[in-house]
Amino acid sequence: MLELRLVQGSLLKKVLEAIKELVTDANFDCSATGFSLQAMDSSHVALVALLLRSEGFEHYRCDRNLSMGMNLNNVSKMLRCAGADDIITIKADDGSDTVTFMFESPNQDKIADFEMKLMDIDSEHLGIPDAEYQAIVRMPSAEFARICKDLSSIGDTVIISVTKEGVKFSTAGDIGTANIVCRQNKTVDKPEEATIIEMQEPVSLTFALRYLNSFTKATPLSETVTISLSSDLPVVVEYKIAEMGYVRYYLAPKIEEDEDMK
Repeated sequence: MLELRLVQGSLLKKVLEAIKELVTDANFDCSATGFSLQAMDSSHVALVALLLRSEGFEHYRCDRNLSMGMNLNNVSKMLRCAGADDIITIKADDGSDTVTFMFESPNQDKIADFEMKLMDIDSEHLGIPDAEYQAIVRMPSAEFARICKDLSSIGDTVIISVTKEGVKFSTAGDIGTANIVCRQNKTVDKPEEATIIEMQEPVSLTFALRYLNSFTKATPLSETVTISLSSDLPVVVEYKIAEMGYVRYYLAPKIEEDEDMK
């Protein structure tokens, strides 16, 4: 038996908006410790990992580990039926092929329930090793979203370069080039507006903007974003979810083909 009750129902809507563009079908894994998802996009270039810890739910019961395969667009459609302030409860019985979403208005004068068929989805669970990163950048998530959006109007890829001075985002396209530098600033009044760089050594990597723009769909979940970079590892773009957990995106850097050969 599974029963999860989330007072901040709107949080679940934001989580789905953050991942449904990248992943169509995925297994939600429920255990005693929390509600999680790990899935690759269809082209196997990006990976998303989501965790909502059990203690963040008002009520959390999971008698045994359960994996529920769902189409994320369908879940998103269901969640659109919930009001902005609704309390959301997710229920599933052991061995059942359906999951029930229940939406209650705050004063409990309206309760709606929607039942959805589960899917069988084959998915491999990838072990993501803990790694030491050469550079970790924390910055306002809205700023990062704006930079990715602005640069994608000029080029398809972005070079992210980190030095002690700051982090530089560069692109080049048919109409020209663009460079945006965010300097380290820890002394702002609001900590969420700071740009903080922890660097072991300078690093410069190239990524497809299309994916980064997709990751920034998670901006409403957190005021800050953490970008962890190392020359031989995928970048990790992490958005913390309140006190509950996180959504992390992993994206392999683009290996530049020999420009001279073109």
